[in-house]
Amino acid sequence: MRLAIDAMGGDHAPKEIVLGAMEAVSEIKDLHITLIGDEKQINPLLTNRENLDIIHTEEVITGNDEPVRAVRRKKNASLVLAAKEVKEGRADACISAGNTGALMSAGLFVVGRIPGIDRPALSPTLPTIDGKGFLLLDVGANVDAKPQHLVQYAIMGSVYAEKVRSITNPTIGLLNVGTEDGKGNDLTKKTFEQLKNAPVNFIGNVEARDLLDGVADVVVTDGFSGNIALKTIEGTANSLFTILKDTMMSSFKTKLGAAILKNDLRGLKGKLDYSEYGGAGLFGLAAPVIKAHGSSKHRAIVSAVKQAKHMVDHHVTDTIKTTVESMEYEKE
Repeated sequence: MRLAIDAMGGDHAPKEIVLGAMEAVSEIKDLHITLIGDEKQINPLLTNRENLDIIHTEEVITGNDEPVRAVRRKKNASLVLAAKEVKEGRADACISAGNTGALMSAGLFVVGRIPGIDRPALSPTLPTIDGKGFLLLDVGANVDAKPQHLVQYAIMGSVYAEKVRSITNPTIGLLNVGTEDGKGNDLTKKTFEQLKNAPVNFIGNVEARDLLDGVADVVVTDGFSGNIALKTIEGTANSLFTILKDTMMSSFKTKLGAAILKNDLRGLKGKLDYSEYGGAGLFGLAAPVIKAHGSSKHRAIVSAVKQAKHMVDHHVTDTIKTTVESMEYEKE
């Protein structure tokens, strides 16, 4: 399998991206990675070039660039060239930890959509208490959505959960302000009715407070609400660990307790570590495109590579396409 990786995207690029790529090719059999970025920065970091090559470019899309304009004007940017490798069949999937909006635009304009999918969704896997995790989509690709978009999200999420995460008959929940039927605004009420007739295991409305309890394998919502939920979960987890660390370091007694609990606390943090879950897939595109977290270190890149490989190996894009073509639901 061949992957294209934007070596210049992310807070720790290119070092952590390159380290992650080298680690991935050493762990995964028959994997070839093309790193796209500035050779002068990448070459000194490479200690192993086996199954790795470089496409040189000095053009980069930054976090401050306006996404659509940047993709159209910076045609030789590392992120755009990674998408082009997929479009032209030289790579099976691409990964970037760079500008989310730009990757979304490159996915749409360069890679293209699956026929029948109106809007792709940004879909991370988030941790749960039992360690299984759940898929949340959309978390910001589209802040406005119609009921049929959320139904498409549910179908794509169900396919991914089954094919990549090996969950049999995954449960689908609709994020809402209450669990009772008929709750919510016009969007959630109409979506609820359509999901009852969709080819997924729909279990009804779910509330945000129950997400980390593993209330559903896949949770669908519009990008506005999803992004708020995602940032709230991330911020709360970071704040709790900061408070816990400050408390543990506050006195000799608590420091002694922290030393005793060190391994247990490390395990707890691991349960909430995004790097173990890979990146956020842009579901609905004609080939796998993975958005790695902007602050990704090398292990997060390895996880994103494994995620992309699973999507390719299990034909997730083709399965979504087939499912969408065969489904029937009411369109507004």
